Parts: sequence; structure tokens; C-alpha cells
Amino acid sequence: MDPIWTTSIAVRTHGYLVYDTLFGTDAARQVRPQMADGFETSSDGCTTTIRLRPGLTFHDGTRVLARDCVASLRRWAARNAGGRFILSVTEELSAPDDVTIRFRLATPLPMLVPLLGQLASPPPFIMPERIALTDPHTRITDPTGSGPFRFLPGEWVPGSRIAYARFEGYQPRPEPPSGTSGGKRALLDRVEWQVIADAGTAASALQRGEVDWCEAVPAALLPVLRRNADVVVATLDPVGFPVVMRLNHAQPPFDNPALRRAVLAAVDQESFLLGGVGDPSLIQPCHRFFPCGTPFGAGPGLAAMGGNLEAARRLVMSSGYDGTPAVILAHTTPVLHQMAIIAADLLRRIGIAVDLQVMDAPAMVARRISAEPVSRGGWSLFLVWLESAQAENPLSHIALGGEGRAAWPGWPASERIEALKRAWAATTAGEEQRRIAAALEQEALELVPYVPLGQFRQATAHRRSLSAPLGAGFPLFWNIRKG
Repeated sequence: MDPIWTTSIAVRTHGYLVYDTLFGTDAARQVRPQMADGFETSSDGCTTTIRLRPGLTFHDGTRVLARDCVASLRRWAARNAGGRFILSVTEELSAPDDVTIRFRLATPLPMLVPLLGQLASPPPFIMPERIALTDPHTRITDPTGSGPFRFLPGEWVPGSRIAYARFEGYQPRPEPPSGTSGGKRALLDRVEWQVIADAGTAASALQRGEVDWCEAVPAALLPVLRRNADVVVATLDPVGFPVVMRLNHAQPPFDNPALRRAVLAAVDQESFLLGGVGDPSLIQPCHRFFPCGTPFGAGPGLAAMGGNLEAARRLVMSSGYDGTPAVILAHTTPVLHQMAIIAADLLRRIGIAVDLQVMDAPAMVARRISAEPVSRGGWSLFLVWLESAQAENPLSHIALGGEGRAAWPGWPASERIEALKRAWAATTAGEEQRRIAAALEQEALELVPYVPLGQFRQATAHRRSLSAPLGAGFPLFWNIRKG
């Protein structure tokens, strides 16, 4: 329920139904005012003033005020790397009046507004001050939001069914919708989100008209769905989803950097992508820490990602590895489950013992926040896909941080990486930003915060009676008609 508690894509999808943001990002990746009416930055770049547009109300009927936004931004910043960076250079974040939000910075921050409009999870969703004052490390229990739909807690069956109703009091912007910006018009009375673990069952329900949209469809089912004249198959993110093998830096065995580099050397991306996705037309090996097809994902690639098992075995043998099993959290989603099996086999082949543990999405999200030893419910490795927006630049990249225990689960620590991220945020010069991003990738080769497994385009399918879903690389439910 808490939209900033986790980087989970599902929670972020829920968040965009229930909450709104000060700024949105359009389909061309340009940041636009959303709840904001506009903003001004002083000539020295150190003061940014944001004005709220009129007509903003929460689901409980109260007016959205600047102090709600300030409290929401502070709570978000405690859980988000970009937000923490903003606060680190902020001398004052205040609400001088009901419609004005003021940032006074110690140094200019050209990336301030882009970070407030970011697509990466979690975005800075706005909630009432009384809720936003909840400790950021305590989950909220009140779902009152500011967006086009209301969450219906009485109809929530965790792991099975979630329901939302149109919020009649929402005032959309006048512009056409684009990405997470523009006019968000709730054209559906209700959105019912059903969790159907078996992909075949979900596809059958789609063909029978029992559901209108399947978010993720395995490649094996695409031929059947494409033959159905009532079904449209598409992809939401043309760049594709980067797949991440996240290693736990806080506990053995992957607190040993030599073992992390051994895994990096051993991985053959194509074997993971073909084994997990199955359809060659949907996959793209990408030997980069920034996704191929994004501004910082160009170039020759990184030679250390070579699928060299012999080199990996030598690194394991010389690392001092003591035989501690690597606990792999294996997701039940078909793509990730198959990739986890491939990962387990690969680790065994290079001499690392493995304990493969299978669980559903809620269990994994809960388990991966534990930094305990594996003997007390911890973990060593999990696989997940990100969206391109979650990894397209140094500050949005949730897996490329070096903040230690403040970082995304896995907790890599690197002062050098954090310094490079700060330098990147302090400039708008394209060539200089590219140089810094390249230096970040070189640092990541040494640290190995995660192992990139390439990227794939996730097929989605909907009934033809549903107007074409709008998205920013993920499902968005406003401006959709049925019938």
C-alpha cells in the first residue's frame, strides 16, 4: 500500500493510480508540470520556487496544500537515492504559503526538477501531510491519495485482488496526456487488478473476455494470442527491460569482491535471455550498466562480461572462498524463475555452492530487505528486471548506487561512485555527463553492484475492446476506454 516503501514495479503501478506528482515525464522523456502550475529558478541557480495549480484535492475532500507536498517530498527523499541527493544540497525546503514550495540550495542543482518528475521507482508521490509525517521506515496504513483513482481497502485481498474506483474530485490538466504528464482522465468507473500466477490461466481468461489486459505474457503463449482477432499483442517499453542479477555485498559469500567479479566474468547474457524469454526477437544482449538504447547506454560495451567460465573458476579458486552456499531467491514469474535456475547452474559450474529458494513476488520483496546472514533468513542473490527509466541515468539507476546500507537491497558501498553521481548531477553538459557515466561504469566493473543480464521487451496483451493502453514503459490506467 505504501507507494515509497519499495522499488517494486507493481507498487509503483499502484502508486500512479492513487497518487499524483508535482511533475510528470512525457513520452519524449521531457519533464512537465503536473500538480505544479509552474516553477522559477533564481539567477544563481540556488532557489527554485514551485507553485501549485488550483483545484487539487485529496480523496478525503481536503485541499492539497504546499505543506502536504513538503512533507511528502521529505518522506520520499528518505527512501530514494535521488531524493537523498537533493536533500544533501538543500538548506531549506519550505512552504511559505498554501500554494508555494521553496527549495533553497547550497549549490545549483540543474537536475532538481527532472528528479522531481522521475519515472524511476519510487516517484515522489504526494499524500496528505498527516500521512506523510509517518516515519519513512514505517509503512503507511491510510491510502488517501491525490490521483485519478481511489484505492478500495475493503476489497483488497493481498496476493489475489486489488480494486480502485474513479475519484470524481480529480481535476486533470488541460493538455493531452503523454507519459505521466498531461491530462489524466479516469474514464473507467473501476480498475480491478487480479493476480493470476499461472500465465496459461491468465491468457485463457483474456481470450474468454474475463479479463481485459494481461500485463506480462510469456513468449510461448504469443502465437495463440496473436491468432485471436479479439486480442492485441504489443510492448509498452520499446527499449526493453534490463535484467539484473543483484548480489548481496553485506553477507558472505558475495561480500568478497573477487567472487562478484567471478560471476561477472562467467555470465553469458544470451543463455539467460534465451532461457528465460525464449523468443529471440524480444531479447538484446547489452554489456553495459546503463541500458542499450538510452542516452548513456551507447558505446563498445564492457569486455569483462564475456561468459568465460575458465577465468571465473580461477577467480573463485584464488578468492579464498570457504564454501558458503549462495542463497538464490527464485521468483515464480516464468522469465525470472527460469533465469534463477540458469544462475544456480552457472554458480555450481564455477565452484560456488547454491541453495535455490522459490517464492512469490510479495515474499521476495519482503525477504530481500533483510541484511541478516543466510542462516537467519538472509539471501545472497536475486534476479529482477527493471524498466529502462529505472536505470537510464546515474541518479535514477536504482542498482548503481554506492550508499552502503542506504542503497537498494544488496547494499554496495563506494564513495567513488557516489562522488561521480554528484558530479553528474551538477552539470547539464552532454559530453561531460557522458564522460562521467562512462567513469561510473568502470567503477562498477570493480565493485560489481550487480551483474547485467541484457534486456528484453516484455509482451503485453489486451482485448481489442480496450482502447490502446497508454504507458511510459509501464501500465497507466487513465485515458483508457472500454467498449
